[in-house]
Amino acid sequence: MRPRPQLLDEPLHVEPMTLLHAPILESRTLHWRNEADCAAFAALLARQPALRDAHVELHGPLGAGKTTFVRHLLRALGVTGRIKSPTYTVLEPHHVGDLAISHFDFYRFDDPREWEDAGLREVFAAPGLKLSEWPQKAAGQLPPADLRLHLAVRGDTAREVRLEACSERGEALLR
Repeated sequence: MRPRPQLLDEPLHVEPMTLLHAPILESRTLHWRNEADCAAFAALLARQPALRDAHVELHGPLGAGKTTFVRHLLRALGVTGRIKSPTYTVLEPHHVGDLAISHFDFYRFDDPREWEDAGLREVFAAPGLKLSEWPQKAAGQLPPADLRLHLAVRGDTAREVRLEACSERGEALLR
């Protein structure tokens, strides 16, 4: 049986369009000569008030420095003690005063059902800073990022970092 055509006096049903990525409102490129430059940028970012409730995505190949950057940022925010990579646990939570920080590593994330099973929707809905490594592995599940960092290896210690602000908060972080 063929579907009946929609008549003009009936409301037109239109499927909502889903954007896979938030639009880029502003971007810039940095060149880190070494890890000290990475740490200096992390310290600058840590001083931005807009960071408290931001979602920051980190993109780049293995060894690009995503976790190194996160460690420097967490130290600059005041996290003390051992900072573990969440590669096997997906999430490592941190607290500094009243600031909740959630560090995610989706490298081993293979099934979108893991998102719901792990309760990550609630974590992202709560206030605080969210840092997501390998966000493309959780595509379609993550809320839009405020700021994206794309790290590329340029020699033994140098990195090229493209920053993309995807929200007003992201733009504030680039100031």
